Parts: sequence; structure tokens; C-alpha cells
Amino acid sequence: MDGSIARPRPLLALGLRLLAALALATMAMLVKLAGERGAHLVEMIFWRQALSAVLLGAGLALTGKLALLRTKRLAAHGRRAISGTVGMMFTYGAVLLLPLAEATTLGFTAPIFAVLIALVLFGETIGPYRWSAIAIGFTGVLVVMGPGLGSGDGAVTVAGVIVGLIAPLMVALISFQVQDLNTTESAWSIVFWFTALSAPVLALALPFVLGPHDLATWGIILAMALCGALAQVLLTLSLRFGSAAVILLMDYTALLWASFYGFFVFERAAPASLWLGAPLIVAAGLIIAYRERELARLNHRSYSDRQDSARKD
Repeated sequence: MDGSIARPRPLLALGLRLLAALALATMAMLVKLAGERGAHLVEMIFWRQALSAVLLGAGLALTGKLALLRTKRLAAHGRRAISGTVGMMFTYGAVLLLPLAEATTLGFTAPIFAVLIALVLFGETIGPYRWSAIAIGFTGVLVVMGPGLGSGDGAVTVAGVIVGLIAPLMVALISFQVQDLNTTESAWSIVFWFTALSAPVLALALPFVLGPHDLATWGIILAMALCGALAQVLLTLSLRFGSAAVILLMDYTALLWASFYGFFVFERAAPASLWLGAPLIVAAGLIIAYRERELARLNHRSYSDRQDSARKD
């Protein structure tokens, strides 16, 4: 499967993306539960990656599509695996250090970091729309941090916020790597090599972090890994049937699930500062998505005009 929409089915794409958001939120909840029961961060990421690689490889083998995994860019996949693994450590770390809803909300700043990366690394010109979005988004971050920063058990801590912001920064950086890989690789290949290359490296650390767990903890770890694998498949399928510009909006529903789990599993209601700051961060992401779509449309129109002019000449 390539990056194009093979069979446009927008309602199916939206449904798959909603399920992906639920799977990711459930995975985050299980990560937090497993962490509270003594599971190590590296251990959880290993099982997440190893199980995903096995399930994806087996699924492609059973459907006769192993050829999709052929690649001539193993080094690029290796670089993506390194940055992806580091990104997962910060993502899982944010879940362990912060309440679920706050960790999820800070994750929505990835589009803001993507704009800043485009400015710093690629010299892209940033106009008033996206500068405004950046200002709105980081105002939302300040609100989410709240006046009670660092006070009390389960509060939003400085360390948690730093880790929670590095996580979306890594997501933004990785998105540029994935965009590059998408020019030559199938989506299944990108996912498989990420998991297959990172799992053996993580396995080397297992003797140093693996601890004894009871049956319930192992069940939580297994469920977490399954949710992660399921989310990866759902994310991939949603892009097969729908436009990213539309279905990405469904990702914000993860905040509702995170708030639900935070209240019913961890007995912590989301504070007022979250509900004041989260809309600002979401609004920033929507402004950036809208502006990126408009710029892409203008660039396509300009390219078409140049082509027409060349044909006339």
C-alpha cells in the first residue's frame, strides 16, 4: 500500500480513526497501570514493538503480501527506528509522569513543533496564520500547566511537562522521516521495519530492567502491547480509505477517552485548567492543518498554471 487513497470511503476512514484514538488512549491507560505495578518503561516498549512486528509479519505472510516488506533503504529505516524508539520513551514517560488527560493534551502540540522544525531546519517561511497558531498553542500549554504546577501527588510537574513536550517534538521530527520513506516504501514496510529493528535492540536491555510480575501485571502488559499493535493497524487503514487532512481531526477524541480513564481508573478528574487550555492547543492544530491544506492547494494550482503556460509556449 502506498501513501495514496486506494478506495476513498470517508465514513469508514473516520470510524477507523476514532477506533485508533480509542486504542491509543487505552494503551496509554494500560502503560500507566503497568508502570504503577512495577513494569519498566523499556520493558513495556519492547513488548509493544516485538508483538507488533510478529503480528504484522504473520498477517502479511498469511495474506501473501510479504513482498511489501522489501526495501533498499534499510539504513533509513534504521534511523527512523532509533528516533521512533526515543520518541516512544518520551511518550510513555509522559504518561507515567503526568495525569493521562494532561499527557494526551500536550501530545497535541506536535503540529506546532512541525511548523517550527520546518522553519529552523528547512528555512520555510512562516506566515501570520501559523505564527498565530504557535502563539495560541503555547498559551494553551501554559494554561494546562496551571497554577498548581508541581504541587501534590499526581499533579502536573515540571519534569512531566518537559517530557510531555519532548514527546510531540519527537513525533514531529519523525513525521519528516516518515514522509521521506513514504516516497519509496509501503506503509506496511515502514511500520514493520520500525518494530522489527527496534525490538532486538530493546531486548538487549531486558536483563537489566525485567522484573518479576504477577499474572495480572503480565495481562496488563500483553493488553497494552495488543492495543498498540491494533492502533498501528487502524492508523494505517484509516489513511488507506480517507484524506489525512480530514481524519486527523478524530485524533483529538483521545482526550475524551483519557479523561474518562483518568476519572474511572485513576480516580482523578481533569482540572478546569485542562478544559481551558486544551481547546487552545486543539485550535492551534486545526489552524495549522487548515493553512497547510490551503498552501498545498495554492502550490498545486501554481504548478498547474506553469504546466499550462509551458504547453502554450
